[in-house]
Amino acid sequence: MDVSFRHTAGFGKRIEYNLIGKMLMEGLDVYVPLVDDHGVDCVIKKEDGSFIEVQIKARSNEVTDGDAALFAAIVHERRPNFYFVFYSERLELMWIMSSDEFLKECTTNKNGKNKGKRSIWFNGNRVDKETGIKKEYCKKKFEKYICSDFSQFH
Repeated sequence: MDVSFRHTAGFGKRIEYNLIGKMLMEGLDVYVPLVDDHGVDCVIKKEDGSFIEVQIKARSNEVTDGDAALFAAIVHERRPNFYFVFYSERLELMWIMSSDEFLKECTTNKNGKNKGKRSIWFNGNRVDKETGIKKEYCKKKFEKYICSDFSQFH
């Protein structure tokens, strides 16, 4: 079996479980649906008894240079109590956005095979003035969504 295919095929699921494990370690009550046909990777019961749905999207180190935090072809319409957790392995960054925040910041494809689907590109590329090496970075407008933990879900 091609190991690179196994890595690529399982990467998203491994990151999902890794982040869900971190949520559990933070004391969140997390439930994982048996079937993922509504774009919900986990459900969190908050301290006030309300529930939120979470979809986890991840990009690996293996993606094309410049695309470390490009999340494309996402099917999504506004949903209350719904959050996205975006993770870039190469940038070692995580962004958390509500459904409303995502819809405010994303772009919607106007035509082509992915017409109506949404994309968000958290990173840019620039040349480091000291080293001359091209480096990916988080765009300033998305810095407010960077999170190091899941405290907003408590």
